[in-house]
Parts: sequence; C-alpha cells; structure tokens
Amino acid sequence: MAHKPSVLFVCVHDAGRSQMAAGFLTALAGDRIEVRSAGSAPAAELNSVAVEAMGEVGIDIADNTPKKLTDEAVGVSDVVITMGCGDACPFFPGISYRDWVLPDPAGQTIEVVRTIRDRIRILVENLIAELVPAPTH
Repeated sequence: MAHKPSVLFVCVHDAGRSQMAAGFLTALAGDRIEVRSAGSAPAAELNSVAVEAMGEVGIDIADNTPKKLTDEAVGVSDVVITMGCGDACPFFPGISYRDWVLPDPAGQTIEVVRTIRDRIRILVENLIAELVPAPTH
C-alpha cells in the first residue's frame, strides 16, 4: 500500500487562509491526502467571509473549528504549508516546509476574499499534482 501524504496548513488564526486551503485539498484530493489545518493563535471561529467565499464554489467549511498548532501535528505531516504564521511553526528535519504568501482575509470584502480563494485553489491544485501525480497509462 502506498504512503498517503499528509499536509498541514498553518496560519495565525486558522480561520481563513488555512481553512480555505484545507477545504480545497479535501474536496479536490478526496481521501488520497490526509489534510489538517492549525493556527499559532487560533481564532474563536472561522472568518465568515471565507466561509461564504468557499460556499460560492460548493465547498462547505462552516462546521470547521480553528485548531491550535501543535508539535505533534507538524511531526506527523509530510508537508507543512505556512501562510503568515511567522516564527511560531516548529521545525522538524525531514518535513517539507513551504510558505504561501497570501493576504490575510480578515476584515476584507467578499471581492478581495474571492481573489485569495482563487489563488489558494491554484496552489492546492499544483500541490495535489506534486503529491499524488496522475497515473500514466
């Protein structure tokens, strides 16, 4: 049985960018990739505009809850993608770290959040192609 890649998305509040990325990865990769998100200082709830923007593309993240970043979550991940979490992310050898530079959707209009959402989708699609390449016949 092939190894199932594990991805952890990290931002400060785990309320917008990381949740949108996790939503896309879950929806687009299905059960081929294990998906987690966390925040270095998690918010009490998700960003409602991020939830609305994801709903517009048929992905419901409304029931998700921001989670606290832990060493364990990082340690069991193959890829850790940070989105502005600063130096709060623990480093473990053997884990692939990437930083996606994306604006924070907090306090933004739905129009701005849509552009962030659409950029996240492209990044997630590229990540899926890298981690679980399509079979060649």
